[in-house]
Amino acid sequence: MIRDTLDIVGAFRGLHVLVLGDAMLDSYLLGRSTRLSREAPAPIVDVTSRVDAGGGAANTAANVSALGATATFLTVFGRDEDGDRLLACLARDGVRSDQVIRARERSTLVKQRVVAEPQLIVRFDQGTTQPLADEDEAELIQRLRRLFLASDAVIVSDYGYGVLTEKVIAALAELQRCAPRPIVVDAKHLPRYRDVRPTVVKPNFDEALALLGASRDPAADRADFVIRHAADFFACTGADHVAVTLDAEGALLLEADGTWYRTYAEPAPHARAAGAGDTFVATLALALAAGGSVIDGAELASAASGVVVQRDGTTTCDADDLRAAVASDGKIVPDESALRALVNAYRHAGRRIVLTSGCFDIVHRGHVTYLSQAKAQADVLIVALNSDDSVRRLKGADRPVNTFEDRARVLEGLSCVDHVLEFGEDTPEEVIRLIGPDVFAKGGDYTRETLPETPLVEALGGEVRILPYIDGASTTRVIEQIRSLEELRGTA
Repeated sequence: MIRDTLDIVGAFRGLHVLVLGDAMLDSYLLGRSTRLSREAPAPIVDVTSRVDAGGGAANTAANVSALGATATFLTVFGRDEDGDRLLACLARDGVRSDQVIRARERSTLVKQRVVAEPQLIVRFDQGTTQPLADEDEAELIQRLRRLFLASDAVIVSDYGYGVLTEKVIAALAELQRCAPRPIVVDAKHLPRYRDVRPTVVKPNFDEALALLGASRDPAADRADFVIRHAADFFACTGADHVAVTLDAEGALLLEADGTWYRTYAEPAPHARAAGAGDTFVATLALALAAGGSVIDGAELASAASGVVVQRDGTTTCDADDLRAAVASDGKIVPDESALRALVNAYRHAGRRIVLTSGCFDIVHRGHVTYLSQAKAQADVLIVALNSDDSVRRLKGADRPVNTFEDRARVLEGLSCVDHVLEFGEDTPEEVIRLIGPDVFAKGGDYTRETLPETPLVEALGGEVRILPYIDGASTTRVIEQIRSLEELRGTA
């Protein structure tokens, strides 16, 4: 998968993406604070510099450009000084802004933050949030009709600040019916886009709660809540796929058939999370436009978001950043000593370990879904991977199709997999003894009673969990289909 996803990133260059939505100027006043005001118990900040960046849909467009594609930005903002600053940001970020409409009667949206080493002290928001004037709306729709047909994908970034009117959305729905293409929608009010039939919608968790009219329960598991209400999200949005971002906990990709896939993220200080959602949708849309699957897109989007949340302010992830994040080493466990050290560290931190095992020769949809579900059983997922000799003994002389190195690299590319290790026996009993997993997970073609490892796992204090089998998904079936195609070509 690493090679595949890197190929997808390489295909970003040459793509044309239309970004439609609410633009804003993110302005940071940076300085130091060493005293309080005598007028009130408020810090005095000695401002030393100002940094401007495109925010909202402008940041989404900047991320598209940074990742190597051509980003055309369609929006309306003010013919004012802040609008000039925003236009300069777009030019600096390589975003095509020749389709931006400047309206005299609108004030450019500005979010101005005062930051003191590096604490955010206060944020001021100002600018026009009313719906577009009729003439600006008509001009926007006219440009949308022309630009839509010339784009490989469309991103809608709707913060509810007036650019995406009902007529604009209706025009987008008509275009999608006539000439469908990948559309990723990130909007405060997703039901407005139901007739558009988006490829993917991306609510964050609070927006997902709002969709259902639910309130946040601090004690509830957020991922479990999202999975239980998957059907409701599809009913509300009309989307083909739903990606619910969970900030530091990654994202959940929901499929219409009831399956789901989870990506995982490295935690970062919440104050640094500005713009991570913009990065997510930009990367996801590009992956779809490049021919990647939605799962490929979700993995790449999570990796890109993980890059930007480690940085201060409103920022982007470029193609080199993303390649480095995807291709980074560290998941393959080299030997028994390293495994013991890992397990001891996780035990000391109070983290629960789930272990699974298998050949994972040609990784398919069933494997990906299964591994995502396995990760959800505990905190850390370790995959014990059969050696090449072990696979030959179990599957026959013509297996494995892929070497251990290739199989391990594919698994390493999945964010749900924390570590991969090799074992040469026919069963992973020695690995189980070394790890003593809290959970040992296997696919639904087994039962607890027929699984040879059950007595050992339970004797060590662990639990065996049999996860649902994905009907019709197997490596053997994939190989048979390939052979059938080869035979057909041979007789043609």
